[in-house]
Amino acid sequence: MSSDAAPPPHGTFDAIVLGAGAAGLFCAGIAGQRGLKVLLIDHADKVAEKIRISGGGRCNFTNRDTTPAQFLSSNPDYCRSALARYTPADFIALLQRHGIAFHEKHKGQLFCDGSAEQIITMLLAECRSGGVLHRQPCAVSAVRARDGGFDLDTDQGPVHGRQLVVATGGLSIPKIGATDFGHRLARQFGHRIVEPRPALVPLTFDAGAWAPFVPLAGASLGVDIASTGGRPKGSFREDLLFTHRGLSGPAVLQISSYWRPGEALTIDLLPGQDAEAWLREAKQSSRRQLGNALAGLLPQRLAEAWLARLALDAAKPLAELRDRDLQRLAESLTRWAVTPSGTEGYRKAEVTAGGIDTRELDSRSMASKRQPGLHFIGEVVDVTGWLGGYNFQWAWASAAACAGALA
Repeated sequence: MSSDAAPPPHGTFDAIVLGAGAAGLFCAGIAGQRGLKVLLIDHADKVAEKIRISGGGRCNFTNRDTTPAQFLSSNPDYCRSALARYTPADFIALLQRHGIAFHEKHKGQLFCDGSAEQIITMLLAECRSGGVLHRQPCAVSAVRARDGGFDLDTDQGPVHGRQLVVATGGLSIPKIGATDFGHRLARQFGHRIVEPRPALVPLTFDAGAWAPFVPLAGASLGVDIASTGGRPKGSFREDLLFTHRGLSGPAVLQISSYWRPGEALTIDLLPGQDAEAWLREAKQSSRRQLGNALAGLLPQRLAEAWLARLALDAAKPLAELRDRDLQRLAESLTRWAVTPSGTEGYRKAEVTAGGIDTRELDSRSMASKRQPGLHFIGEVVDVTGWLGGYNFQWAWASAAACAGALA
């Protein structure tokens, strides 16, 4: 991304879109169909690989219940305009025009009945309808602002665009091509970056502290989970999964976007239940052993490990337990405080939180307030959705807002 003078470009375009992922493909297609001459460039070997692997291969392409409340940003109001102007219903209508069948799986999450490949095929068809020129793999080595536009040096020759759209994504899943190119380009043009971090990611614990829970790997249950330190705070009722290194599952992926290093999380392993009242009643009315009774509420492996952790005898009849032991057990189950040591990092993070500071972007057009003609869309900016199709909806909405503003 040098600032040296560029040779005359071989091709001149109304808009150049960097990144052929969800946001980039969608933006290029809409812009092309509006009559603009568009070049779409991506350095990766495969187009839209993140779409291809998403949702277990079926792509959780949006969420019917999308509102700004499901998004995190240091500038929370930024996403409102784009989300209001391009809704889940708009994207659903596009799928229906292409004959793509879908279903709702859980809490408004929509998936293809077939394969995520259908979404990629649809987006590429939209680009073809708009006459978009697509170069991939094609690396960009330099970007320069010149004459009200941008000169780009690529490994397929220099090109010039009157407008430049950066849709290069975040740092998540580097094995499929994620890089910090978009962040570096933003800095080149004077933009601030909200510190990136892995989000929607499993959490890990120090090996010694986690050793008692390693045998529980694979066990899962529904929980209430909440962050205790950062702003804003998060809380979710979702499934939790024990792993060899820590915790995962939807509950943990959701809360990971709110968690900061050094902070504790609180977990209720018996959500919606008054555990102490249940145990006291069971003590009066049941002849069962403690371990058998608790296994009626929790996965058996977890019940056994939990009692061992508290030095409570699983074989002891409930009727013989002291009330204070029952109270201690109930508190441990409903207010389990854990402090992760870290995350599984970008290699397993579904998205990247943080990114280009949206205070320096126009919320209606996604345009830079620092460099005329420069736009940023999708995951590269500081807007991060919950698990469940929200990040794809941000990709579609931000791309549509940008494409509609290109001239």
